Amino acid sequence: MKKNLIRSYVAIFVATLSVVACTKKEDNSNKILLGEYGSMTGEVANFGQSTHKGITLAQEQYNAAGGFNGKQVEVKLYDDQSKPEEAANTVTKLITQDNVVAVIGEVASSLSLVAADVAMRNKTPMLSPSSTNPDVTKKGEYIFRICFIDPFQGEVMAKFAGQNLHAKTAAIFRDVKQDYSVGLADFFKKAFEAHGGKILIDTAYQSKDSDFKAQLTEIKAKNPDVIFIPGYYNDVGLIAQQARSIGIKQPLLGGDGWDSQDLVKVGGAALENTYFSDHYAPDTTEPTAVKFIASYKAKYGNETPDAMAALGYDAFFVMMDAIKRAKSVSREDIKNALAQTKDFQGVTGKTTINAERNAVKSAVVLVVKDGKPKYFATVEP
Repeated sequence: MKKNLIRSYVAIFVATLSVVACTKKEDNSNKILLGEYGSMTGEVANFGQSTHKGITLAQEQYNAAGGFNGKQVEVKLYDDQSKPEEAANTVTKLITQDNVVAVIGEVASSLSLVAADVAMRNKTPMLSPSSTNPDVTKKGEYIFRICFIDPFQGEVMAKFAGQNLHAKTAAIFRDVKQDYSVGLADFFKKAFEAHGGKILIDTAYQSKDSDFKAQLTEIKAKNPDVIFIPGYYNDVGLIAQQARSIGIKQPLLGGDGWDSQDLVKVGGAALENTYFSDHYAPDTTEPTAVKFIASYKAKYGNETPDAMAALGYDAFFVMMDAIKRAKSVSREDIKNALAQTKDFQGVTGKTTINAERNAVKSAVVLVVKDGKPKYFATVEP
């Protein structure tokens, strides 16, 4: 009986030590540790993988140039598997277990929204490279982004439809499971109608759907001048193929969620002469971007970086610029320095953080030509 009792106490003691060991914060005194969470697997894995490639390139270049006051910068990455619950779990781990000074992520707004709650509770700065839903930064004073937001992106594509394509009517085909798609659809609709256009039909699908022909047939019957599809690349390519297969010939329009090398792999010729708003053009001649593209291709086997890679690269350097200007490497001081970011020249243009912690910057419209997205126009904020 006593032996069993002693064994029980020993087991409890060992288990307690294990818990303490697992939850002990990492000692980061000899380095600067940033956190990154992203969709390395799952529905929108291409977003996370591209962003991570950009961040990794930036980190290597920064450390090769001497790092921060002699310290190397390390980026701790967790895969959130494209799932909101995992986004919350990974950011909790980065902040409470790894003791990062700040977090970079995410791309998909639905994931950034849940992670932002965690960052706010722990008073840790979070910088999204490319979540465009306006509600992300409304979570609080520790949440920032370096991309434009959907009200501007919706206005860009609504004006483009009217002025460049002379569209007077439009259809909207939105993904009701994604905050990004729902928000961007609403902003496009508001702007298109404000400019005198008419929305003939506003219909929906859900992520992971594979058959869109019923909704597309309804859209075809309405005969709109353009069709706005503010979804993610993994659905849009398939939608485009099915639209063309039933005889829809009108221009298809979208937002930055289209930006992925997988878009054309799936959609193929069905995407020719379609248009989407984005953060930079891969055929740009701007010197900062040209230098980035060359170094990215050298590192990643001649692969052309998409906008997510460019924004990941910029996010790292914007974060390190803030840390350099901060009074200390405390989360509070980094947050204050991020808020003061002004005219930071990056690959995706100059970034100034406004009072709502959003970036004020231009957008580009790309056209898919010969199987590649190419520059078509720039729209200033």
